[in-house]
Amino acid sequence: MVRTATRHDIPELVRLRALLFDDLGGEFFSPADPADDWRAALARVFGRKLAEPDCRILVVDADTGLAACGIGTVEQWFPGPHSRNGRIGHVIGMVTDPAHRRRGHSRAIMLGLLGWFRERDAVRVDLTASGQAEPLYRDLGFADHPDPLLCWKPSSA
Repeated sequence: MVRTATRHDIPELVRLRALLFDDLGGEFFSPADPADDWRAALARVFGRKLAEPDCRILVVDADTGLAACGIGTVEQWFPGPHSRNGRIGHVIGMVTDPAHRRRGHSRAIMLGLLGWFRERDAVRVDLTASGQAEPLYRDLGFADHPDPLLCWKPSSA
């Protein structure tokens, strides 16, 4: 059963997000010298985001802790001919604990988030898909993004 996360879930949300970075690997997601306090900073951000109306964090419980989570945010961008209201949704940090995979948790969370995006009148929802998750997202109607994506990272970050 999918439910909205609460402050009591923050330690488990941090644990699951760390699993996600482990799965993604590579120097960008798992740098050799990570910021020591990134988990504490993440916990503080979760605490703030749980109370914001343009963020929804959905979870599935396990016998102990959480089996899965997914984060949705809506940002106000500038409207244009391709985006009548400029409200763009983002799916961030979809992750299922390895012991609970292949049970439909991600699909259930995604369906909950897609309903939430519709309620908030998002004109588009963006996400970055792992190779394992891409078939699920395509099955739910996601397609290749029309914009090329580039990334800039300040040398001091």
